[in-house]
Order: sequence, then C-alpha cells, then structure tokens
Amino acid sequence: MSEACCGKVSAAPMDAKVRRILWIVLVANAAMFAVETIGGHAVGSVALQADALDFGADAATYGVTLWAIGRSNETRTRAALFKSAAMLAMGVLIAIMAAFKIASGAAPDAPPMGIIGALALAVNLGAVALLLPLRNGDANLRSVWLCSRNDAFGNLLVIAAAAATAATRSPWPDLAVGIIMCLLFVSGSWAVYRQA
Repeated sequence: MSEACCGKVSAAPMDAKVRRILWIVLVANAAMFAVETIGGHAVGSVALQADALDFGADAATYGVTLWAIGRSNETRTRAALFKSAAMLAMGVLIAIMAAFKIASGAAPDAPPMGIIGALALAVNLGAVALLLPLRNGDANLRSVWLCSRNDAFGNLLVIAAAAATAATRSPWPDLAVGIIMCLLFVSGSWAVYRQA
C-alpha cells in the first residue's frame, strides 16, 4: 500500500499513453479518497478511513511520480522524503482514530461499510486492468501496477471486516484492519526514508 508497495521512483521516460493511464488511475484514487473519507466517517469505520488515506497516498504517489520523471536525483530524493513524512503522519492519524474508536466501543455500520469496500475493490481492480500492460515495464511502472494489485487485497480485508462486524456487532474486526493499515504506513514510511 502506498510507497511500501509502490517502490521507488525511477527516471525512466514515459510516453503519452502511459502518462494518460497514470492520470486515469490518479483521478480514480483521488475520487475514492473522497468517497471513503466521507463514507468512513459516516459509518464510523476506522478501516474505511485508513483505506481512504491509502487511496489519497496512492494518488499523491502517482502525482509525484508523474512530476518527478526526468528530474534530478536530488529532486526525486526530496520528493521521496516528503512522501515518507506524509506516510508516517497518516500512520499516526490512523492510530489516533483507532484509539478514539476503542474508547467509544461502537461498531461501524457494517452494510454500507461493505458496499464502500466493494466499490473500492472495483476501482482498484479497474486500475490493475489498466496498468496490466505496464507490469513488465521499468521498475517504476511495475511498482505502480503492484501497488494497485496489493491495494485490492487491502479492500478485501475491509470487506471481510464488514462481514465480521455484521456477524459479531463488534468494533474489533474494523479496528484490526485499521491497525494493520497503520502498521503498513509506518513500515512503508521507514522503507522510503531508508531508500531516500
């Protein structure tokens, strides 16, 4: 998820078709960031809010990737350090949301949580299909494809948490997925920082 799964940015040139695909995926991720942020807050789901942050991080990563292509190593290093700090901040934010959720003890509204998770999965599967021709490209292009593929697995976790919440009315399945995503952001931040 985000930079942890997306890998480092390379300086390989990209043709217009590849740039167009990356823009489509960027816009789709930005739209799902908005949908899951609003939906996650409305249904009280830490997992959806964490997944929203992941969509936001992915959109930012694609944007920075498009911007940093062909720029100097120093510029790309600064961009990577910025992404590392942003990922750490998102991990901390998810941890704070989880702490508030633990204090409240309220389970999220499972049916809409599952529907939004399924929509997120559909968006990521669409991105995987669009990016499929790039999977054997340079490291940067392959990493973008892997990122969307891995995010689809995260969406499955959200859907599973919604199902478990519906069955148990417990907040813990939602919290568990949120905490997993928090740990992914923090470990990804560290990996990016070391690479930079």
